[in-house]
Amino acid sequence: MKYICLNLKRFDVPKKMGGVNSFASIHRWGNQVVQETQDGLRAWMGKARFFQYLPEAHLISALEALAQDTPITLGCQGVHWQDVTLGGNFGAFTSLRPAMAMYALGVGSVIIGHCEERQAKAEVLNAAGIKDSTAVNRLLNQEAFCAIKAGMSVLFCIGEHLEDRPLWREVLSNQLEEGLRNLSREQLMIAYEPIWAIGPGKTPPDRKIIQETAEFIKEKTDGLPLLYGGGLKSDNAAMLASIPQIDGGLIALTRFSGQIGFYPEEYLDIIKIYMGSIA
Repeated sequence: MKYICLNLKRFDVPKKMGGVNSFASIHRWGNQVVQETQDGLRAWMGKARFFQYLPEAHLISALEALAQDTPITLGCQGVHWQDVTLGGNFGAFTSLRPAMAMYALGVGSVIIGHCEERQAKAEVLNAAGIKDSTAVNRLLNQEAFCAIKAGMSVLFCIGEHLEDRPLWREVLSNQLEEGLRNLSREQLMIAYEPIWAIGPGKTPPDRKIIQETAEFIKEKTDGLPLLYGGGLKSDNAAMLASIPQIDGGLIALTRFSGQIGFYPEEYLDIIKIYMGSIA
């Protein structure tokens, strides 16, 4: 089974306001994402699972677009590290996103530990004078625990910065050991983000580096599903499909030049290349 995840970040913001959204009105954006990808994904049912992580504001309209036999599992972008509990906190979480609230809405999965979330947490801790390098991983572990307890699957992201490259095994080991501590494995997927190679002007890792890293992560996690989180794209889909330790990928933008943005038809093209290239 392959796992294809779509992280739509804040791609809902219209271009005239500084964003990358040009294919749908912001009010129907989540609905349109599902409608324009749902039918095309049915060709791979039974061979792949598809997760689409949307900003919270768009989940209701996206859920309304799901067909009964949809191949899509909708997900949210993170949950709080505390939750609503019977006989306990009944919802005093102003501005936060408890896992039970997302599950009650109909959300089936969550992305946790994305490099952007890790950076945001680290900045808050640094502002408070906290230099404990394991604190972020402990918070992410609690988020994942709440999500799994609520009934959602978790895409748990790990990755290293350029300054961490000489010690990448140690860095990834620490993220996995602390982040996955005491979690049920049945609802977990891992995404590897080579943070040092993500962004304009940076050189993406070659097949050898990805395979070496994937082999290491597979060993550390006893074979959990592993996705390439450095961007599954049309120009690397066939290469990634050829690596036996890679079980899928994380798609974000589909076009990186010209009219930069996410385009549903190009998303389907990437999946077609990836799935068609699997040996």
